[in-house]
Amino acid sequence: MKRFAVAFTGPSGSGKTTLVEKISKALVSQREVAIIKHDPKDKATFDRAGKDSHTFSQTGAEVVVSSPTRTTYFSQRNKELEEMIRMFNHFDILLVEGLKALPLPRIAIFRNKIEESYLNCSEAIAIDKTINIDEYNIPKNIDILDLNNTTQIIEWIDQHAKQV
Repeated sequence: MKRFAVAFTGPSGSGKTTLVEKISKALVSQREVAIIKHDPKDKATFDRAGKDSHTFSQTGAEVVVSSPTRTTYFSQRNKELEEMIRMFNHFDILLVEGLKALPLPRIAIFRNKIEESYLNCSEAIAIDKTINIDEYNIPKNIDILDLNNTTQIIEWIDQHAKQV
């Protein structure tokens, strides 16, 4: 089974989540899609206080909640990329939001301005019309994509995603 992965990075509010959502929706009818979202500030919660699943997750145990339409896994332990990939078991394409240190092909997302610190860990940038690309010194090895052209971005992913 061939499985591929690509990552997305960028400053807060740049549109990373929106882009990953668009790409996932476009691909899910043709491919098995998996998503990993980095939560650097540890803000994500599992269910809400007073519910059994929240109570169980607060014990520090590994928790799986099963329902007729989904299975939810909540872990109190940090997992390396390889462990997370094994948890998904089967997928065609893995979309990773964040986790700049992972050795994956990466698209940096920008609106209004480019933060050049992201360029050293990215193979492409996706920008919209709020950015005048001529105002920046973008390295020649970085592809420039239209943030609003999902088809173009998927084509880039198909050409550059890393087999995992």
